[in-house]
Amino acid sequence: MKKWTWREGQRPHRRQGAGHRRGWCRDNRQRSTQDEDWYDHRNAGPSNRAPQRRCDNQPAPSSASSSSPSPSSSSSSSSKSSSAAPELPGFYFDSEKNRYFRLLPGHNNCNPLTREQLQGKEREKQRNKMIAEDEKPKKKAPRAGLNSSLLLQKRQLGLLPENSYCRLIHEVKVSGMRRHKVEIKSTDNSNPNTDNFRIIVGDSACERVFTVNDVAHGGCKYGIMNFSSSSRGSLSVEMCDNLYFTNRKVNSICWASVNYPDSHVLLCLVGVADTPGCVSLLPASLFSNSNPDQPGMLCSFKISSAWSCAWCLNPQFDKTFSTGLSRRVIVKDAETGRTQTFSVGSDVLAQQFALRVPVLFNGCRSGEIFSIDLRQRGRRDQSWKASRFHQESAITSVRVLQDENYLLAADMLGQIKLWDVRVTKPVQEYKGHYNEHAYLPIHVNEPEGLLLAVGQDCYTRLWSLKDGHLLRTIPSPHPAANDLIPSVVFSSKLGGCRGLPGLLMAVKHDLYYFPYNTDYQEGGEQHSDFYENTENASSHR
Repeated sequence: MKKWTWREGQRPHRRQGAGHRRGWCRDNRQRSTQDEDWYDHRNAGPSNRAPQRRCDNQPAPSSASSSSPSPSSSSSSSSKSSSAAPELPGFYFDSEKNRYFRLLPGHNNCNPLTREQLQGKEREKQRNKMIAEDEKPKKKAPRAGLNSSLLLQKRQLGLLPENSYCRLIHEVKVSGMRRHKVEIKSTDNSNPNTDNFRIIVGDSACERVFTVNDVAHGGCKYGIMNFSSSSRGSLSVEMCDNLYFTNRKVNSICWASVNYPDSHVLLCLVGVADTPGCVSLLPASLFSNSNPDQPGMLCSFKISSAWSCAWCLNPQFDKTFSTGLSRRVIVKDAETGRTQTFSVGSDVLAQQFALRVPVLFNGCRSGEIFSIDLRQRGRRDQSWKASRFHQESAITSVRVLQDENYLLAADMLGQIKLWDVRVTKPVQEYKGHYNEHAYLPIHVNEPEGLLLAVGQDCYTRLWSLKDGHLLRTIPSPHPAANDLIPSVVFSSKLGGCRGLPGLLMAVKHDLYYFPYNTDYQEGGEQHSDFYENTENASSHR
């Protein structure tokens, strides 16, 4: 048997004659502009040389900036084929034309082709493709063989427990939601909303949503939108009369139950120039002239540079709120003014109270997550930390589940983990979320068994809370940008106890509604097959 040598292994890749080389010039003549700038993908393999310099002696750049992560969890076929091609310094591979094209250095407007522009173009192409797929009446099921008719049949035959049936029905419905633009009614119809939404936060009944909009000349404005669902099945939105403006930035918001559930709103305002920061407790009735109730407690606390806030609903501390600051946690009674201060080793970016016990969970910039039991006094040795565990990056959001033995945490690496607080170990991970440096919340809906999060790539993703399965990825209606990240509210009862199930999305200056009902028409007669399915399930118990 003849011994193989590396020279013979290279024979199939032997170069052609100089007269047959693509992109080369001969006798100071160019074959064509296309052959000068483009290189065939078939001639670029791991064993071949990189493309040579052009005959005009213009060298290719020595390197190109590294590519950023894909903005969507499901990449397009073109991006897959692009990643399969070997990456050559200073060249971009176009999968459609199956060729390499020279990249030009720099980032100025005179440069017709840079890697950042190409990546943005690819992301926008992928977004438009996903929007076109979302507009189709029939969508892919979140799980193989999963549909409403089959689930109802199994439920009637007693093959599917009630709680599993309700959870799977929600999964089917969220996979079929379609986008509808909602008109925001206002007493001043001559002045439509032209300011971009930045944050929307719904109350516990999802009858009201507190909104924060960025103002063009700086600062922001905030107010309350009221939701109602008609007997015909349409969702109506009305902005309250009074809007308040501030030149300070709103860092965090939560609803507060002072006189009755969600009677107030707690705001963390960051100081600007000579205006100091503060934490304000505002009555919700302050935003409406038609509300006959008294404004109630209105107070402002001189707490500067607060990153996060939370309100306690435990009966022992029902007038208590907390704020997370730089290396400190402040717990204050809104009525008596009694204050407790806890010193920590990092900035506290996320907070939430448990309900059954007065325990505050905190997420830090260092990645640490720890809890504080309010029944214990502060100690200098930090022994007041009831439990503590870590993630790999800065924590952006924490959510305590109803069981209160489990906690969800998201960080700036895009990781979302479900922790068992008793053993301080993660028991579930929800993959696909994208975040690098943004301060982004997560949303949990335990009765529906759903987890939602909006990524820095402006995609809204929904997971099954039970097993971490990615159910749906919803693209933004507008091109992705760091200042146009959507803010969402999800509920099975938008508008109150007899409300409509679906997702509310605020992006730019528009408001969108994603209903469960696929036949939804604004102001039209509706037929909610979701309630029909659940009622049928109840009748067969």
